[in-house]
Amino acid sequence: MFSRVRKGTYLNRVKEYSPKIIIAWAEAISGNKKLGDWLKSNGYAELSAFVAAINLEDSARDWLLKEGFPELMALVRGAEGDEKACKWLRDNDFCKLALIAEGADNEDEAIKQLLLDGHREWAMISLKIRAVKNDIQAEHDDWHSYSQR
Repeated sequence: MFSRVRKGTYLNRVKEYSPKIIIAWAEAISGNKKLGDWLKSNGYAELSAFVAAINLEDSARDWLLKEGFPELMALVRGAEGDEKACKWLRDNDFCKLALIAEGADNEDEAIKQLLLDGHREWAMISLKIRAVKNDIQAEHDDWHSYSQR
């Protein structure tokens, strides 16, 4: 599923993202639709699709894979607890993304490692993803417990 890794993908481009783009992405992850739309309209469609993918939009998940961003889809799946996705990230030299995914999946040690490595902005992204993922899970759990009544 994640076999294609194209040159010039996310991690190679991430260093080119200005702090403004990283902050916009973080805010889009937190629900700022205006910034998500801005990312999509200004050459960062993969970041906009990522935001939709973590919010369970299947079309965005398909888009990430079709457009050559399997590492971002692996980040989504890793954040959802898919250990194979994190292994795939590490096996394909996306170790930082694996840490972000693990941190988003409530592994505090991964957040600590990102901070120790001097990656505060990526720890912030990981925590933003965690908040969204945990909110989705809490809503699911609430609905499940309500429907059991």
